[in-house]
Amino acid sequence: MASDAISDPARSNPALSDYDPSGIGQLNGNFCGLPFDYDSAKLIIIGVPWEVTVSYGGGTALGPQQVLDASPQLDLYDFDHPDGWQQGIFMPEIDRSILQQSESYKAQAAQIIDRLEQGRSLTELPDLSDALNNINRACESMNRWLFEQCTTAIAQGKRVAVVGGDHSSPLGYFQAQAAHHDNFGILHIDAHADLRDAYEGFKYSHASIMFNALAIPQVSKLVQVGLRDICIDEVNLINDANPRVIAFYDRDIKQQLYTGQTWQTLCQDMIQNLPQKVHISYDVDGLDPKLCPATGTPVPGGLELEQTFYLFSELIRSGREIIGFDLCEVGNAEWDGNVGARIVYKLANLMDLSRSDST
Repeated sequence: MASDAISDPARSNPALSDYDPSGIGQLNGNFCGLPFDYDSAKLIIIGVPWEVTVSYGGGTALGPQQVLDASPQLDLYDFDHPDGWQQGIFMPEIDRSILQQSESYKAQAAQIIDRLEQGRSLTELPDLSDALNNINRACESMNRWLFEQCTTAIAQGKRVAVVGGDHSSPLGYFQAQAAHHDNFGILHIDAHADLRDAYEGFKYSHASIMFNALAIPQVSKLVQVGLRDICIDEVNLINDANPRVIAFYDRDIKQQLYTGQTWQTLCQDMIQNLPQKVHISYDVDGLDPKLCPATGTPVPGGLELEQTFYLFSELIRSGREIIGFDLCEVGNAEWDGNVGARIVYKLANLMDLSRSDST
């Protein structure tokens, strides 16, 4: 017997009785202006305004706010999941104290990066060793905070998504996923492999997120798509870690498309390497930079937005389950926030569509 919530969503959330999904997006502080709160939503989106170890362009700490601010401009009809908004989506207020800590430690990190780029030791006067240790402890503390936020939501039967911040942001989320799932894979969209060990001395660098993810035993597979800016050590790690780590380089993808391979075939090749449960980790610099030009480290080339959406749809058609997602490196610009909000909404709907309990 179908539940009342399926036939009449307003019964499970009285706020929906006066809500017009085709109306003007409400500026109520929630994602897309949706009429949900923490208790009534099935999906909780956590903004993580963090970019302490950024080594090129800044501003991604303000990406979560840009995504939230842009989201009421979105129309809610989704071609893959027309009623997906009814799942209930809520984005709590972004924690300003996290942003303030990010700004403070980012200034200290900039001194360390500048020293290293000059080829000088951190122990030269003024000695920056303590500053490096303080930054690593602060990043670890932020990871614990996010782990607790995610664990609390998951314990209440909710789904979780994270919007960064630079790509170091979701590590605590990965750890929370590992506490809940014995085995899952990460489908990683990015221009960079992020497989550096403590890049620039920062244990939790944005360039080390997937290196740190591989330290989590429950992460059984890492499939990386769109890589095109990568160091020698990362290539060696990918080759040595095969088949746990599989890379689909942007150059190879383009050459196969140029010679007649279909995107569907390539997507199926990517997906066959993944286990049943999949987390999507989406760095917007995996896209063509025209789509998010203010991202922290843009790289020429990359994927089109619809290519990534098609890949995720194929993932669902394969019978796999999207257990979570993060979106990172959205720049501090209105256009980037617009594109980022569309990615978040699409992933929210696809995750709902892929879950056996989506009703």
